[in-house]
Amino acid sequence: MRTLVIIPIIHTEQDMGSLLSEIKREYVSRYGLAQWDSHLNSIAEIWDGIRRMILDFDLPYASVRLFQDGLPLCGKEAEIVRDVAARGSKNHQLLAEIAGRGARLMGTEDPQLLLQEYQFLQGALRDMQSEEGEQRWKQQSQRLLADRDQFIAARINDTLLPNEIGLLFLGMAHQIEPMLSSDILVRHLLPARAQASSERAS
Repeated sequence: MRTLVIIPIIHTEQDMGSLLSEIKREYVSRYGLAQWDSHLNSIAEIWDGIRRMILDFDLPYASVRLFQDGLPLCGKEAEIVRDVAARGSKNHQLLAEIAGRGARLMGTEDPQLLLQEYQFLQGALRDMQSEEGEQRWKQQSQRLLADRDQFIAARINDTLLPNEIGLLFLGMAHQIEPMLSSDILVRHLLPARAQASSERAS
């Protein structure tokens, strides 16, 4: 039996990279600066709760694999996590901390699909001013997400070994469970307090 713990996440501002300024501008124009600040505070609260729960498990870290939404399979996974963690990402700081305890960091996503999504989001942020543009964005976004989910699930199926535990940090829009092998036992982690914050932040 293999175990996969799915940890639903909301990306921090550090995870947004070069898209941050456009995302912030669009968000603030719709909801205001105070709501943006509240959104960031909620995300920070979620990550504090996730960290506490994972560390409380006292996992057998040598048998743990870390899978991360947005982390490409490229051979430079540890370097990417280290760099984003240094910019203040609580998500990547937690990955680095768990890896430092002996867990194995795994490239999780197809780099080409991530590049397609990045290029798509750049255009979508400009195109969503119209109802037609927003509809196109939703359709294309769903197609890209489905392709990413298929790759993520295949990656887990192929690399998570018997008696190992996988921790999958995954955005809440993803739906990979139907694509996982039948011998993978799936569990979900989300602190109760963080769940309420997650609903507000989303």
